[in-house]
Amino acid sequence: MANAKKLRIAATADLHYGKHSQGKMQDLFAQVSREADVLLICGDLTDYGLPEEAELLAADLRLHLRIPVLAVLGNHDSESGQPEAVRKVMEDAGVTMLNGEATEVQGIGFAGVCGFGGGFGRRMLNAWGEPLIKAFVQEAIDQALRLEQALTQLQTEQRIVLMHYAPIRSTVEGEAPEIFPFLGSTRLEEPVNRFRVSAVFHGHAHNGTAEGASATQVPVFNVSAPLLQKHAPDKQPFRTFEL
Repeated sequence: MANAKKLRIAATADLHYGKHSQGKMQDLFAQVSREADVLLICGDLTDYGLPEEAELLAADLRLHLRIPVLAVLGNHDSESGQPEAVRKVMEDAGVTMLNGEATEVQGIGFAGVCGFGGGFGRRMLNAWGEPLIKAFVQEAIDQALRLEQALTQLQTEQRIVLMHYAPIRSTVEGEAPEIFPFLGSTRLEEPVNRFRVSAVFHGHAHNGTAEGASATQVPVFNVSAPLLQKHAPDKQPFRTFEL
């Protein structure tokens, strides 16, 4: 019998580790280690995308976490133009970083990308006009293609997607409508639906909505730590999901 034992997944995002953040998530990591089998961090590991910020997060992971970690980068992790340095620090700490790659944990497949903006549904930005607009749209297309390629690598019956930007509109609702186009893109939803993903986890929308569903009823969870803390200030900001 394949995957008889359930996999307990914990997910969070937007940790925003800065230069004075060491220890700030030690309680979360300790609790996750007791209650889950794998942790997903859905982007914005750091505040300004500095390797020294990533080092502080890496130190806390080494000290307080006892389960595997999968992660993607977010927009903050690119702020200082050193996303590859941030990624390397995380990988050196044992974190599996996904950027169009896939991996398996106890028979469950995981695929991850950062994602990008562009808006949702009929209001989605199209590649028309100035070169800068076309480049913006192309990045969203490229991210969706990376996700598709990652999902293609998986032969597992069940697949989980982690990303930073949102693939659907409903989990960014609560943010100002004017910034919806910068919070995610429907283009990211297309491979999720085509590959019948079991669930999607994302961050980025700190004031969004905690859960929604794709057009094919794939569950989508916004696990931004500020959002989870706002709704449950007495609990550690992570969400659990079993497969």
